[in-house]
Amino acid sequence: MAWDLGPSIAIRNEAHFGDRVVRCFTERAPHTYAIFTATLSRHPDNEALVAGDTRLTYRQLAAESDRVAAGLVAAGIKAGDRVGMLLGNRVEFVTTLLACLRIGAICVPLGTRLQTPEIAYILDHAGAALLVHEADLAERLPPPTELPKLRRRFSAGGDCAGSEPFSGLPKQDAVPAATDPAEEDIAVILYTSGTTGRPKGAMLAHVNIVHSALHFQYCMGLTPADRSLLAVPASHVTGLIAIIVTAWQGGGAVIMVPDFKAREFLPLAAKEKLTHTIMVPAMYNLCLLQPDFDQHDLSSWRVGGYGGAPMPQATIAALAQKLPQLGLMNAYGATETTSPTTMMQPEKSATHSDSVGLEAPCAEVIVVDPEGREMPRGETGEIWIRGPMVVPGYWDNAAATAREFTDGFWHSGDIGSIDAEGFVRVFDRVKDMINRGGYKIFSVEVENVLSHHAGVLESAIIAKPCPVLGERVHAFVTRKEGTLSESDLKSFCASRLADYKVPETFTLLDEPLPRNANGKLLKRVLRERLPAA
Repeated sequence: MAWDLGPSIAIRNEAHFGDRVVRCFTERAPHTYAIFTATLSRHPDNEALVAGDTRLTYRQLAAESDRVAAGLVAAGIKAGDRVGMLLGNRVEFVTTLLACLRIGAICVPLGTRLQTPEIAYILDHAGAALLVHEADLAERLPPPTELPKLRRRFSAGGDCAGSEPFSGLPKQDAVPAATDPAEEDIAVILYTSGTTGRPKGAMLAHVNIVHSALHFQYCMGLTPADRSLLAVPASHVTGLIAIIVTAWQGGGAVIMVPDFKAREFLPLAAKEKLTHTIMVPAMYNLCLLQPDFDQHDLSSWRVGGYGGAPMPQATIAALAQKLPQLGLMNAYGATETTSPTTMMQPEKSATHSDSVGLEAPCAEVIVVDPEGREMPRGETGEIWIRGPMVVPGYWDNAAATAREFTDGFWHSGDIGSIDAEGFVRVFDRVKDMINRGGYKIFSVEVENVLSHHAGVLESAIIAKPCPVLGERVHAFVTRKEGTLSESDLKSFCASRLADYKVPETFTLLDEPLPRNANGKLLKRVLRERLPAA
């Protein structure tokens, strides 16, 4: 199976980044800023951005971002300079992003949960010349002596010592002319989480971003009538590309919330007539747990994207019962793939809940063995991904680029398979797969079973070292209200799983599992807790 985009959407092979030959949309914007200006010219008075009490049309957003662009130029920023953005989900994130795109500067978004050493490393490694930061995070900023390349600092949301106010960016009457970057020029550097060492700066080129926005628009059917709620961090590839830039591509509005709280999300979604969002499954579960869920009018919500983890079958069923008009779409991807690699057609979500969907129209997904040889359909191996949305490599890190890219394919580190119909399945991270005495166990399979237990809110399966078998299965389980015993959970799993897959030990919790700012589960934190467990 494949996506049917109709005869009007043409795709052709093109060479990019040297000798990569990839499928590309024939008709597309020449660069990221052109996505915004195309909608600005067609729908200038459409609402573009809602953040708290601030509401901006495309015309007003353009005017504000032009002012910021003029200020950045007056502050000495030119095309190719890197601009750090230590900002949460606020208007200044979007205006700074647009300003950088207009003048050809490279955006370097940083997550607001980063601590001083992480901030220092990223800003230094990227060679940032200017930083726009949250005033509330000023105490986390490295001292100027640690960042000799950083010439100016501007604070948003208040004044603070050592930084100039963002509202007082140098005034300049003349709006700088918009640049016309090449497709393969870098627009954004997004640093990965660094779970295996120092974070790596994935270089998102304009051609990558343009294709990802088109993938989302075409596969999700987004139009100027859509209203996308941004509840994940704007600094993450999902928030930045899948919500903000994709909204420009479709011509719709972005409703920003500073951070996700289910009790606040639901009334806001109803008030703003949300039609589209992308969240992690845990956020959907938290919404369903709200006692007043049924009191909010969510009838306009038609596209529910998700990623970062499998959606439990129980959650899919509950959402289908409460919101029958909502089409759930798994969107599998990574920073290195500029977000989407596969997407699930909504009508297939319930019947193919164990799959992350079909290849995006211009994507190519293969499964390889440890020697890098492509494997037949149905066989399990590492997922490799190629396409116009795959980044050219990592900023100032030739060794990592050479190690993680082969012939244009990015090595995902995920174990999975592709079936005869083309549905892609992701079983585990290579490092998360459990090897119990030679038996391979994929944690997602066990977690899916536990999700059906009435007393389980969420779970995480990790390997527990064993001197005899190498590894055994350990489960961290967050329980709902009420009692829950290990013996009950073991019996529940034993009736649904092969004996070697059944967790042998449990850690029962009353608090949520640890997650990063993007909502992804932090299994390394759980591994650190194992000795105590």
